[in-house]
Amino acid sequence: MVASTRALNDLIRSVGGGAALSIDDILRAHHTLMVDDPYEHAFAGRLRDMQNWIGGSDHSPRGALYVPPPPDTVTAYVRDLVAFANRDDLNVLVQAAVAHAQFESIHPFTDGNGRIGRALINTVLRRRGTTRRVVVPLASALVAKREAYFDVLGAYRGGDAEPIVSAFARASRIAAEESRVSAVRLAAMPEQWRDTTGRPRAGSAVARLVDGLLDNPVFSAEDAEDRIGGATSSVYAAIARLHEAEVIRPVTRRTRNQVWVASSLADELEDLGVRIAARARTALPLRP
Repeated sequence: MVASTRALNDLIRSVGGGAALSIDDILRAHHTLMVDDPYEHAFAGRLRDMQNWIGGSDHSPRGALYVPPPPDTVTAYVRDLVAFANRDDLNVLVQAAVAHAQFESIHPFTDGNGRIGRALINTVLRRRGTTRRVVVPLASALVAKREAYFDVLGAYRGGDAEPIVSAFARASRIAAEESRVSAVRLAAMPEQWRDTTGRPRAGSAVARLVDGLLDNPVFSAEDAEDRIGGATSSVYAAIARLHEAEVIRPVTRRTRNQVWVASSLADELEDLGVRIAARARTALPLRP
C-alpha cells in the first residue's frame, strides 16, 4: 500500500504544472513500486526483456487470455504511448482511457502493470489540469466488474475504443459523486482528531502531527521527524499518544521502522472504494 501510494505520487508529481510525461518518469514510479518486492525487485524500473502473458499457465502462453507484444517492441510502443499522453488536442477523458488501455495492452513490465496503468489515468488528468489536488478513484469503478473491464480492453485491442471510453465516462461520474461525499467527511476529521487527543497545545508535536495527517496519512517515525522537526523523543511520544487514542494504527506487524496510517481516513477511503464498486456493479454496469 505504501509503495503504491508513493509510486502514484511520483508519477503525478512528474507532470505538475503541465510538464511533459517521460519514459523515465514511468520507470522511476515502477522502481518505487517494486524495489522492495521480494520476487520482482530485480526488475524494478526496467521495461521487460522477456515475453509475458495474462492467464493460462505459468509456464506457457498456451491458453492465455492475452499475450502482449514481443519484448523487442516494448520500448517503441512505450515511447509512442508517452507521446500520446503528452498531447493537448484531445478530450482529456478520452485521452486517459486510451492511454490506460494502451499501457495495459503493452504490459511493459514483468509485474505491477495494473498499478502503474491505474496511476497513469490520474497522471493524464493532472497534466491536463482536470485535477489539481486530488486523485479521482476512477479505477475502483472500472474494475468492479472484472469481466466487463476485460471485455472493454478486449474491444480496444480489437480496434474499437468506444467501449473503454464509455466505461471511463460512467466510472468518472460515479467516482466524482462518491468522492464528494468522502471529501466532506475528510474535512471534518482534523477537528475530530484534536478532540480525541485532548485538544493538544498548539505547536506541540502532537498538534503538528494531527495538522498534517490529511496531507500525510501514511508515514514512518522518520517521515514525521523530517516533517515536524523537534526532538526525536517528542516525535516518538507524539506517535505513541496518537496510537493510544486510535487516531493512527500500524500498517505492518514489525516492531522496528513501523509505518503508520490515519485510522479513520484509511477506513473512509476503503469505504469510498466499496461505495464506488457497489454503484458500478448495480446502477451503471460497465459491460458494453
